[in-house]
Amino acid sequence: MQLIKNGRVIDPKNNRDEICDILIDGQKITAIGQDLVAPKAEIINADGLIVAPGLVDIHVHFREPGQTHKETIHTGSLSAAHGGFTRVVMMANTSPIIDNEETLEFVLNEAAKQAIHVHSVASISKNFDGQNLTNMSSLLEQGAVGFSDDGVPLTNAGFVRDAMLQAEPLGAVLSLHEEDPNLIANLGINEGAIAHECGIHGAPGISESSMVARDVLLAAETGAKVHFQHLSHHYSVDVIQFGKGLSSNITAEATPQHFSLTEAEILTKGTNAKLNPPLRTEADRQKVIAGLKNGVIDVIATDHAPHHHDEKDQELTKAPSGMTGLETALSLGLKHLVEPGHLTLLELIDKMSTRPAEIYQFEDAGCIEVGGLADIVIFDLEERIVSNHFASKSANSPFIGEKLIGNVKYTISKGLIAYQA
Repeated sequence: MQLIKNGRVIDPKNNRDEICDILIDGQKITAIGQDLVAPKAEIINADGLIVAPGLVDIHVHFREPGQTHKETIHTGSLSAAHGGFTRVVMMANTSPIIDNEETLEFVLNEAAKQAIHVHSVASISKNFDGQNLTNMSSLLEQGAVGFSDDGVPLTNAGFVRDAMLQAEPLGAVLSLHEEDPNLIANLGINEGAIAHECGIHGAPGISESSMVARDVLLAAETGAKVHFQHLSHHYSVDVIQFGKGLSSNITAEATPQHFSLTEAEILTKGTNAKLNPPLRTEADRQKVIAGLKNGVIDVIATDHAPHHHDEKDQELTKAPSGMTGLETALSLGLKHLVEPGHLTLLELIDKMSTRPAEIYQFEDAGCIEVGGLADIVIFDLEERIVSNHFASKSANSPFIGEKLIGNVKYTISKGLIAYQA
């Protein structure tokens, strides 16, 4: 039994923002109120701290099986807990790919051993071939929570439509990575002045937004639940806004890196700032922020993508794209969205907990309620310098050495302390 005392409780689902106490017994919240007393409870003093629903990240790469030199399900879960996340959804680009019941069973067995809730999608296409559909019905029965070929864009419009038609009657979410390879010279860096200064041609924004436009229309026509991952281009935000007028089943995400950084970071951070889709211009960054403010972009997701330092320590065109993100996401939201007044604290938590839980219908997540699961993050609003020591197995972050806001003090998952500073 634990009693969280005198914290500022932020709960978007119930529109709660007040100082109060929370009593936890077992895995459940049993009381919320003022001046609660529980003589046998462990006291957690949250005076001056924020108490919020555990964060939910619907886009992470934990690399297991097959790429455990980068990350494992266990180290990824530790990283999530350090960042205040109590629930994550893994992508399927492991080795082997999660396109069959046997691989999914292995992943979910490992996931069940962790202190936080770890879910997984399965792939849309077999072996990411973009041509042959997986057995969605069977994989859902096995425990997949949705489907994505994230990392490999689906270029065949007919195949995408077939996938939506299969997913729609199942109520399954399809998460799409939109970058047309036919429009890209080099992945990971925006086509423009910075790429040219580096002596290369990059990935233009239209390579993303043109595919978003195609799939918005397919989603509207089929009625499928379609989630658009890591928007980075200003046209993409406009197209999603248009698409939401056609279908209520369209949702979208932005990453902390895309609302915090621009393509210029390539010049100072090198390959740690190489991402798919790439960091873009200041105008694009501002458009992503505007999309978060007006609700066009529903959620913030990290796209946590750990790589070994030897892989990142290569020339720009050879190094893999991606960065670790779980341990900096909350701080980046506080620094770049809440502090400038773009979002309130309640709105930030909504996009990092309540709304992502709704998209995947995690009914026991994203809120603080009596009788509900005790998944809680407790954090402060003090400054911190991002160190190069991560709970993740990798440290490929462009934010090392940066001054941010917010320190996670406790992450409580299923009523147990998964992380304590």
